[in-house]
Formats: sequence, structure tokens, C-alpha cells
Amino acid sequence: MKDRTIDYILRTTWLAVQKMYNEEALKFDSTMATGFTLLSIDPEKGTPSTALGPKMGMEATSLSRILKAMEKKGLIDRHPNPEDGRGVIIKLTPFGVQKRTYSKDRVLTFNEKIKNNISDEKLKHFNEVADVILEMVSNKKIYTPNDN
Repeated sequence: MKDRTIDYILRTTWLAVQKMYNEEALKFDSTMATGFTLLSIDPEKGTPSTALGPKMGMEATSLSRILKAMEKKGLIDRHPNPEDGRGVIIKLTPFGVQKRTYSKDRVLTFNEKIKNNISDEKLKHFNEVADVILEMVSNKKIYTPNDN
């Protein structure tokens, strides 16, 4: 393909980043999905399970599997939600906080390395383009009901 399509660039770049994060996480018997979940849980107050999926952009069934595995590894505990008797608060264990710190360090290292190799102006444009793509996709401005 002479000209790479936008979706090709997004997909291959994300797959490379995902592979890098999974390789790093594997060194500590973890996964990128676990690290992302750890970073999405408030380390002090915990996070309601019902808020976690939307916060991460994940379906409930996928998140449920990740949380079950994390609980089995001793990374999280589930506590009754005092504001909603039907819900639970996901809280990090001390081991979960330790793993969260590692995950946060990996993300900050990635960001710092990228910022050291790309100008502020180019990063600003990258963010603007990503925002437009996300807005268009989220608001279904790419494919409309009249498209066949």
C-alpha cells in the first residue's frame, strides 16, 4: 500500500504499543489489561465497579474476567458500596498499590520518551487529530444510517 490509511496507522501503532506494554508487564507476571485496570482504580477511595467499565471503555463481561483474575492474584478486594446497596467498590490491596506504582512508572516513562523525541507543536497537533477522530467516531459521524 503506497499511502497508509489513517486506520492502518492507528491500528499498527496501537498494536505495537500494546505489545510493548504486555512485554513489560510480563516481567512482573502481569498484563497490560491488568495494569490499565490498576491505573483506573482510585488508590485511596477505590472505584465503584459500575463506574470502572465506562471509565476504561470496556464491556462489563471483559472487565468482569479481568477483575476476577486480579482478585485471585490478591491485587484487589471488593467491598459493599455504602451509597448503593447493590453495587461494590473495587479497592486496591497493598500488593495492588505496589503493582499500580509499577504500571504508572511504565506509562510515565513511555510518555517522557515520546515527549523527548517529538516537539511540543507536533504533539499538540497529534492530540488535536486524535480528538477529532474520537469525536467523529463517538458521535457516529463516519458512517450514517443512509450509507450503504
